[in-house]
Amino acid sequence: MSKQDQTQTENVSPTAIDDIDREWANLLSPGRRQLLGRGGLLAGGGLLASALGAGKALAQAVHGDGAAPPAGPFEVPHLPGHSPWGEHPELEATTRPSGFRPNEDPLPAKPRPYTDIKSYHAHIYFNEDNYEKAALLRKWSAERFRVEMGHWNTKPIGPHVTPSFYFGFSNEQLPVILPWLQLNNLDLTILIHPNTDDPRSDHLYYALWVNRAQPVNAFDMKKPGRGQPAVEQIYPNTHPNIKIET
Repeated sequence: MSKQDQTQTENVSPTAIDDIDREWANLLSPGRRQLLGRGGLLAGGGLLASALGAGKALAQAVHGDGAAPPAGPFEVPHLPGHSPWGEHPELEATTRPSGFRPNEDPLPAKPRPYTDIKSYHAHIYFNEDNYEKAALLRKWSAERFRVEMGHWNTKPIGPHVTPSFYFGFSNEQLPVILPWLQLNNLDLTILIHPNTDDPRSDHLYYALWVNRAQPVNAFDMKKPGRGQPAVEQIYPNTHPNIKIET
């Protein structure tokens, strides 16, 4: 900091500094910083104008009239030696995310009937290091179970953030397939979820994990639209020829 800046900063009252810090803390909370990073704040003209106005006022308070805020949308104006995110960030309020479990507004009146589950999906995740294990598990499954086997997904697809394949199976098969996958997962991550009329919750809140869990990007999944089946249908396409080991 130059001697001129230090002298001018010392002339700003502590109250003005606190007010400016508080303004920036309000304008650039973590949620709004995410919008800024995605370009959302720049698209929101009102918030941008407010932020630039605060920056100009801060620059004038420190450097005098005629000083302009720093150039660039990510160069947040702030007092030298002070964080642009304000003081005492630990006091920032915790905000509830917009997503919440269905039928909980705030709490359901009664439990959902288990008969809402019409079938299950098993999603087997793999990568370039363990794809041979996935191929073996896929072969074993098709040889032993009458299920609906999907294609290989060598890139993330839908809510799944890594390569995967899936097979769908009936409720009656769950008592056998679940323990079989527990013992034969080959150290792969497996998501087992029910199929109801709420695919978002099926993937996020009703799921079972074999071996370990990983993120699932299902927050934007929607319920079936008009004219679509209420629950995803399962059409078995494998032809098992090996008796399940007991």
